[in-house]
Amino acid sequence: MTLKVTGLAKRYGDAAVFANVSLEVAPGEFVAIVGESGVGKSTLLNCMAGLDDWSEGSVALDGVDLATLNDDQRALWRRRHVGFVFQAFHVLPHLDVAQNVALPLMLLNVHDDARVARMLDAVGLAGLGQRLPQQLSGGQRQRVAIARALIHRPALLLADEPTGNLDPATAGRVMDVLVAQTREHGTSVVLVTHSEAAAARADRVLHLTAEGISGS
Repeated sequence: MTLKVTGLAKRYGDAAVFANVSLEVAPGEFVAIVGESGVGKSTLLNCMAGLDDWSEGSVALDGVDLATLNDDQRALWRRRHVGFVFQAFHVLPHLDVAQNVALPLMLLNVHDDARVARMLDAVGLAGLGQRLPQQLSGGQRQRVAIARALIHRPALLLADEPTGNLDPATAGRVMDVLVAQTREHGTSVVLVTHSEAAAARADRVLHLTAEGISGS
């Protein structure tokens, strides 16, 4: 599925967060977005996911314009087609690792323990499914978050500073997992990051400013 953002702008009253943002991400493509703090990188990701509304322009995945969907329809669309990885992990402390990873499948009424086990193995967490998140390192918890975001094989993965809380060596391992898994499943990836090392893994790097977006 192709993600197409056209002329997107986000304003709070008279204050523009960003404007004139247009980009296209092909199936299987990995795009990184960089920019100064406060230019709205996370807000742009939230707009791409239909979590935030925007002031002008359009966001479409596979020709479906998100502006035409109501809140319930957007939630169902995200559940089926989008994975999200946050800087702060957002794993649920009262669920074990396997249950955290299985959450997107449960929301789709799919029960597939074998798929969960394969995904845990793929991200280097084989045998840790029964542990609670607080028994893992930060890098392991982020790999749980990546596994959870990919378990339902989304067409689009949105990653917001996924290595921001990790040391360089652990961040490199997490990026290895993210890239390998998205390549294997042909997932389109949009990564927001301050990390030059993480951005270097992308097919393209785009620079977001208040005036728009640019890059190769």
